[in-house]
Amino acid sequence: MLVQIPDLLDAGQLAAVRRLLEDAPFVDGRLSAGMAARPVKRNEELDPADRRIEALNRIVMGALTRHPLYLSAALPHRVAVPFYARYRPGMAYGEHVDDPVMGPPGGRYRSDVSVTVFLNAPEEYEGGELLIHTPFGEQRVKLPAGHALLYPASSRHRVAEVTRGERLVAVTWVQSLVRDPARREVLFELDRAREALLRADPTAEPARRVQAAYANLVRMWAEL
Repeated sequence: MLVQIPDLLDAGQLAAVRRLLEDAPFVDGRLSAGMAARPVKRNEELDPADRRIEALNRIVMGALTRHPLYLSAALPHRVAVPFYARYRPGMAYGEHVDDPVMGPPGGRYRSDVSVTVFLNAPEEYEGGELLIHTPFGEQRVKLPAGHALLYPASSRHRVAEVTRGERLVAVTWVQSLVRDPARREVLFELDRAREALLRADPTAEPARRVQAAYANLVRMWAEL
């Protein structure tokens, strides 16, 4: 399931992020890659020791973790501190599957959902599309600045080579309350219907029945 979150970051938030990243130190992105991804990863990431990360996370992760569409689609249990990645001409990220378990000792988490937040406009760079294998073929994604995409961390995906300009993104991962992506999709669609029914008439019997079904499916499938 691919879920777009439009306008996760507004113009003011994007401007603040760009100011913070403007003269920030970036390091070789392979330093954070797992064994399988390291040979195909060619990008740069904000130095994890840099003082700007706290301010960036307040903006980016603050917006993400409050967004109702993110909460509905990801059903987050744990969320990782993001990487802020930069792709310049000649840089790309070859086909890979995200590591199933991430994080430092004592802070490990399972990666169920990948999240990419686009931090600059698509016309600022050529190439750099996020390409994701799905049951319906390869999906090519290049979203406006401030938009986010959620997709299964288990999917094969890659970032096409940037041929002009600079691509800026924030990338994070979520351990979901519901491990199985098919179950998460069922719950997401049911939640969309549930919310529509509750907005129309929260006292109506169909709304009550769908609310109960959603709550009990989450209870049945959630892992804590």
